[in-house]
Amino acid sequence: GDDWAQDHHDVHLMDDTGARLASKRLPEGVAGIAALYELIAAHTSTAEEVVIGIETDRGLWVNALVGAGYQVYAINPLAASRYRDRHHVSGAKSDAADAKLLADLVRTDRHNHRPIAGDSADADAIKVLARGHQNLIWTRTRHSNALRSGLREYFPAAIAAFATLHDRDALAVLARAATPAEARHLSVPSIVSALKKAGRQRNLDKRAREIQAVLRSEHLAAPAPLTAALAATTRAQVAMLLE
Repeated sequence: GDDWAQDHHDVHLMDDTGARLASKRLPEGVAGIAALYELIAAHTSTAEEVVIGIETDRGLWVNALVGAGYQVYAINPLAASRYRDRHHVSGAKSDAADAKLLADLVRTDRHNHRPIAGDSADADAIKVLARGHQNLIWTRTRHSNALRSGLREYFPAAIAAFATLHDRDALAVLARAATPAEARHLSVPSIVSALKKAGRQRNLDKRAREIQAVLRSEHLAAPAPLTAALAATTRAQVAMLLE
């Protein structure tokens, strides 16, 4: 079992009966992984029979474990927490105890968990990009929700004008007009220019007139100081979404 932190790893070695063989805290990096290899080598010379549980499926340390030929299982932290609750009444948590817990878990229940495959460098790169893409989409959604929440406080017409606030049309127009007063002064040619600059190529005049009509519709107004403050947050959210 390998309970990892940013700068160290607590490891616990046991045999197939659950008897403790060794436990140790190792530093992150080359020295630490070399020490782990030595610790394991003191008890077996067959890498394939070594089974390791760790609460992550990526990183240089995990790559080194897989590269050594060990069977490495990525244990979901939530699953580890439930296993802890099942086997320890107090629910107390410590790095050394968690290392033993992970070792026990993969000794008895590894059929319920996913082994980490030794993927190619290209496959690992694709996983990094996919994970990064997913996280950026989640971040965009949070900013969009924050933008919608702010607009609801002082500029509901903007919400009515655009179905999706992180859409290029919405961001282009809000970048030019973050307040109801600024929006009322937007001409159709000005809106067309913003839409064109954002990448729209079709139905420019029609869409610009639709946006102008909605933005100029009557709605309840917030006090000027509050509008100015909320508009400042809108500009910031729009800038982040555009980026």
